[in-house]
Amino acid sequence: MYRVVEARPLADRVHALVIEAPHVARNAKAGQFLIIRKEPGGERIPLTVSAVDDDRVRVIFMTVGATTHQLAELQPGDTILDVAGPLGRPSEIPSGETCVVVGGGVGIASCPILARTLREAGNRVIGILGARTAELLILEDEMRTACDELYLATDDGTKGRHGFAADVLKEVIESVQVDSVWIIGPAIMMKVTSEVTRTAGIRTWVSLNPIMVDGTGMCGSCRVIVNGEVRFACVDGPEFDAHGVDFDHLMQRQRFYFEEERHALEHHHATRCGCSGEERHG
Repeated sequence: MYRVVEARPLADRVHALVIEAPHVARNAKAGQFLIIRKEPGGERIPLTVSAVDDDRVRVIFMTVGATTHQLAELQPGDTILDVAGPLGRPSEIPSGETCVVVGGGVGIASCPILARTLREAGNRVIGILGARTAELLILEDEMRTACDELYLATDDGTKGRHGFAADVLKEVIESVQVDSVWIIGPAIMMKVTSEVTRTAGIRTWVSLNPIMVDGTGMCGSCRVIVNGEVRFACVDGPEFDAHGVDFDHLMQRQRFYFEEERHALEHHHATRCGCSGEERHG
């Protein structure tokens, strides 16, 4: 069992958990992820490593399905049955380059550990964070500390640039010689933003989040298409060359279990309120 030492909301539907997991914390690197199972018979879900501190590891997630709602209800002192990891390949860290780290929405969770790792390797690091509105921008202070420069963008203009992270990235690469870019966020955001660097010929990585079950390459659920070939995000990634990713295929597969996830969430809510699904929707 793994003890929760900190649990707090960061924004609407976005929560952070700090978990005591020595074997993970001692080995985890930027770009890797964990598989968490809250209880016996529970769903296994992948969550990217957001921060490491001594024997503790932080994960950040959005409440979307039943399992993430259950995780959001945890309090300090509660326990999680399984925390497996670190899994996946660490980020490929260059040195002596100008690197841009772009985070969108809850994908920002993975940015501070990456930005710090890049900077410690002797790179100049420029951060760009984007969200729909100011209230959904997370980890701004951590990113300011981790980066040499930080730019913000919100869809509604409530903080930073009025527009998208892709707009800011375009301005940055027009004014600075950029060597490498990392983009982490929703699939559609990564697809659109990576087009900015395609025409500029800048090496660009994206962290993919397909459906995943075992995290070891056995089940094949996390298959993605990169440069026309089938790859498994859990063992070949989760980071891939952005310009080779078939994002349409990724987004189609992400919706594969939509109905099952909806029913599971309805059951969770019904259980919490003590009513049946029919009573809840009747």
